Amino acid sequence: MSDLDQLTQSLARNLKRWRGERGFTLDALAARAGVSRGMIIQIEQARTNPSVGTTVKLADALGVSITTLLDYEQGPQVRIVPESQAVRMWSTPAGSRTTLLVGTEARGPLELWEWILRPGEACASDPHPPGTTELLHVTAGELTLVVDGEPHTVPAGASAAFEANVPHVYRNEGADTVEMIMSVSIPPVR
Repeated sequence: MSDLDQLTQSLARNLKRWRGERGFTLDALAARAGVSRGMIIQIEQARTNPSVGTTVKLADALGVSITTLLDYEQGPQVRIVPESQAVRMWSTPAGSRTTLLVGTEARGPLELWEWILRPGEACASDPHPPGTTELLHVTAGELTLVVDGEPHTVPAGASAAFEANVPHVYRNEGADTVEMIMSVSIPPVR
């Protein structure tokens, strides 16, 4: 089975499981996530591989991390994720990418990401649920972080924290590649 097939199967199984655990009907999850009922059916039947944005919306609506939706094994208390099992969520032909390194559901989803943004590239994010916080640390280059329309410069060696319940964009306006580590803390669904 290819990595993509495994990812599609895991997403199908985990989406059904978490929708059931939350007691959401297809229509309720569709309304909550802003994703069509038909798309959710396609995903749950492993007949489509949704976009990163759709996957994030579903995870946010369910109050779980993307890791939980894509994880094919729920591990013990200590879980080591080999580099080969980190999930590449977004990439461009120029080489920009995001990699979900690890995540957990302790006290609400918590995710750790590795980002690489090539010069001139950007990635926009829809608002996350209220109470979601992102922490990031730039290890190379200079990031332009735009939160709710306001740009902030984050140079190598600097860190930033912000509430991510507003639109936000990660941009590389410089000549050097931006490398950063980011964590996302999402409050549990009540």
